[in-house]
Amino acid sequence: MLKTASSFTLTPPEKNLSLAPPMSPPSIQESALNSNPVDPSTQSLWTGVTRYQWLVLFVAWLGWVFDAMDATIYAIVLHPALHELLQSPTGPPTNELIGWYGGIIFSIFLVGWAIGGIVFGILADRFGRTKVLIATIVTYALFTGAAALSQDWWHLGFYRFLTALGIGGEWAAGATIVAETWPEEKRARAAGILQSAWAAGFFLAALFNLLLSDYGWRALFIVGVLPAFVSILVFVWVKEPDRWTHAHQQQPAPLSDIFRGDLQRATIVGSALAFVAVFGLWGSTNWAPTLIRELPDLQGADPATLTKYVSYAIMTLNAGAVFGYLGFGPLADHFGRRPVFAFMCLGSLIMLPITYLLPSSYAGVLMLLPILGFFNNGIFSGFPIYLPELYPTKLRATGAGFCFNAGRILASASPFMTGWLVTTLGTFGRAASTVALVYLIGLVVLVFAPETKGKPLPE
Repeated sequence: MLKTASSFTLTPPEKNLSLAPPMSPPSIQESALNSNPVDPSTQSLWTGVTRYQWLVLFVAWLGWVFDAMDATIYAIVLHPALHELLQSPTGPPTNELIGWYGGIIFSIFLVGWAIGGIVFGILADRFGRTKVLIATIVTYALFTGAAALSQDWWHLGFYRFLTALGIGGEWAAGATIVAETWPEEKRARAAGILQSAWAAGFFLAALFNLLLSDYGWRALFIVGVLPAFVSILVFVWVKEPDRWTHAHQQQPAPLSDIFRGDLQRATIVGSALAFVAVFGLWGSTNWAPTLIRELPDLQGADPATLTKYVSYAIMTLNAGAVFGYLGFGPLADHFGRRPVFAFMCLGSLIMLPITYLLPSSYAGVLMLLPILGFFNNGIFSGFPIYLPELYPTKLRATGAGFCFNAGRILASASPFMTGWLVTTLGTFGRAASTVALVYLIGLVVLVFAPETKGKPLPE
């Protein structure tokens, strides 16, 4: 429990053997000070955190970095990969055809992510957080590398589905292990640091894209095998959280329990919020590389130059995302979880059309992408904070994994819908801007969301 500088302790009468005069009752000022807990957002992140807790956060963060890198690789190489895989005797594929099949593969990927998150979340509650964390990292690393072997578009879709199983499961295990290991009052900011790994992963994918631009899109998938080495660090350094060890001694809880009592409301709200965030991201922002390639002032540029421009755009987008990821935790500690989710939804609703429709030059897009990244990506920092706070220990990974990924199953239609909108509306910019309307649903859902600010994790 947090104590203020003016807190004091009374010695029990049977142990008070000194001849000192009795303590006077606390003053009105002392009582008022003690009755108001310290705002976690004003405390130093470095105090009260052990070396092992930092180690757990670092390993989970590193796993998420490569998680994000492997998830982003496809968005970067979508155009050149499908341009090669969709070649026909009549000539190269059109942008509409690339958008159509690109959307199908995006949707396949999101379905796999959702299935992996739900299944591995249940397994993490049954068999342990660290064991599942290792299994998921190995899964997404190996199948990202295998995508380099693709000879047709459906091969790529198949490998991305298997990659997504591991990526979805790694989120549930990583978020839960950090939430259960870190101190209650610093949990939100730790989750924000954890989510910042996604921005680092995006940067890493863009960096490898620059370094390997002369080797083709297959080389980028091969680099995706690197995360397998992180599983060794998890095995050597990370133990099961004490919360899970104690809860594991009880009767395992079935998945259906998250739909009973007060948990039913939490599950519906959490799943709906995840749906909105994922639908908006994968239906719009993750098409940014394709948007860049369509800009009027980049038409006629050679593939190597386009690759560099795309990489720089992703870096600027995620520069803003870093501030969103790291800012969500302190803001949520100060204002509450619900208001910050609403702030991110509103910002995304406004910035998507502005970014995708107004600028006609590469420089104009670069100026707006960081602001979009702050809102559109920053909202994801709320999920490793909020979702574990909704469920007791024996259902925490199951509930958090289900919410974040059940919404993803519904949102898996977003890339497919964007591909269809491209063929209907004519441009990726118009299609992505239409998708932005989904954030209105998020604002409505938040009216029914429970507030968890200042509450300990339920046991």
